[in-house]
Amino acid sequence: MHPTLLLGHPLTRTGLFCAAVLLISLCSTVPAATPPAATRPNVILFIADDVSWDDLGCTGNPTARTPHLDRLAANGRRFDAAYLTASSCSPSRSSVVTGRYPHNNGRASELHQPIAAHLPWFPRLLREAGYYTALSGKHHMTFEAPGAGEAPQPTPFDHVDTGKIPGNSGGHGNWLKVVQERPKDKPFFFWFASNDAHRDWDGDVEWRPESYGAKHTAAAVRVPPFLRNDAATRNDLASYQNEVTRFDHYIGEVVGALEKEGTLANTLILVMADNGRPFPRAKTRLHDSGMKTYLIAHWPAGLAQPGRPSPSLVSAIDIAPTVLAVAGLPAAPTMQGVSFLPVLKNPAATVRQHAFSEHNWHDYEAHGRAVRSEGFLYILNHRPALAWQGPADSVRSPSHQTLRAARDASALTPAQADVFLAPRPAEELYETASDPHQLKNLAADPSHRAVKTRLATLLADWSDATGDTVPAKLTGDGFDRETGAAIKAAGATKAAKAGKAAPRGTPAGSERNATRLNAPGPR
Repeated sequence: MHPTLLLGHPLTRTGLFCAAVLLISLCSTVPAATPPAATRPNVILFIADDVSWDDLGCTGNPTARTPHLDRLAANGRRFDAAYLTASSCSPSRSSVVTGRYPHNNGRASELHQPIAAHLPWFPRLLREAGYYTALSGKHHMTFEAPGAGEAPQPTPFDHVDTGKIPGNSGGHGNWLKVVQERPKDKPFFFWFASNDAHRDWDGDVEWRPESYGAKHTAAAVRVPPFLRNDAATRNDLASYQNEVTRFDHYIGEVVGALEKEGTLANTLILVMADNGRPFPRAKTRLHDSGMKTYLIAHWPAGLAQPGRPSPSLVSAIDIAPTVLAVAGLPAAPTMQGVSFLPVLKNPAATVRQHAFSEHNWHDYEAHGRAVRSEGFLYILNHRPALAWQGPADSVRSPSHQTLRAARDASALTPAQADVFLAPRPAEELYETASDPHQLKNLAADPSHRAVKTRLATLLADWSDATGDTVPAKLTGDGFDRETGAAIKAAGATKAAKAGKAAPRGTPAGSERNATRLNAPGPR
């Protein structure tokens, strides 16, 4: 700080002496790397479960009812090019909390598996810097046991609860309580994760019209082109939209409480989802319906040009370094993401040119990789013989089963038939602006050969830098691809029969010890 700013008078010998005394006093009481608690921003990360990017009012769905999220977007920043690293629950969340690609987290690249023991979680770094940290709602992130000679990871959260209360199993029942009962002498970080909108639809039976309004009607919902426009699918979508609205309601409760107590201005709120909707051709897909996420930032004291959306490309691994930067902390050396704090200050700023995603085991054998760059999506599928029908809960859904019946009757459109397509193309290329649903594969188009070659090279460079591999033996199917029923192998354990302990294959990246590689690859 310049002495003239401290003293308010011209630079003199006396003024310099006084300034030096004041600066020494300040530095002796406040560590340079850790601002005072009263000025350090609070942060809340709201994560929905299984909600596609375009299922909010503010992202263009005319039948969605999300007034609180729409208000946050109108007064904050909507990111129009935000992408996940995995369209799969625990791999996606693990990637967010570590700031690393799924295969660099070890076994956590596959559903229900733990994160490598030595990797720090960003809430722990906040906690060690004096933040009060809490997780309320869905967790779904675990550590591996430490190896010989390794210390266990310090606790990342001061408080953890499931967020479930009588009459509300959506994971958001304790959010307001956590806000109200936190220590008031510390800045806070809250990881508020709902179970909405994961199947099955408990929101329907727990619906409170006095809080959420009327239920969504089947007649009004918007049906994506890869689903059947019939009664079963429309009812399914209406129940899904009910859960999106319930998620929105509890965000509104938290925002209202912060506003009332005068804390909202200095609180960065981020809202996102872990993956796309639990319907065919969404959840677990590398296409936008599965991998693109809405991302809303709201921060009255720190966000410039509120209300202006940003076209800047960001990745879910950028959340961790961004939150740490907001708190005045450096990113951990293990983090592969880059802070998008510049985009909060300037919506036209650019922090990355490329975003990478991956699809590993989620109920079914899979190995797919994707890069988004230059306005294109390029997908490389290492298991093209297998369909990408979606996870088991989606396969069991009315929406999938009505597609299955139409398939057997030879009544599917090309977009719908893609749900069952096998073999699939090994390569897919889409121009996302003109083809938002990614229905026209340009990979074989001679006029796009150059861009396909560039993106394929880019993906290969990323795979090499981050230690990604294609193991010969991947984890196999845990569920039937037609019915979604668990495969019950002879002599399987109870967990295996539930589909959660399919015989494990080799996780991607393990042959190259990818958990110990920190290189981010192209950004």
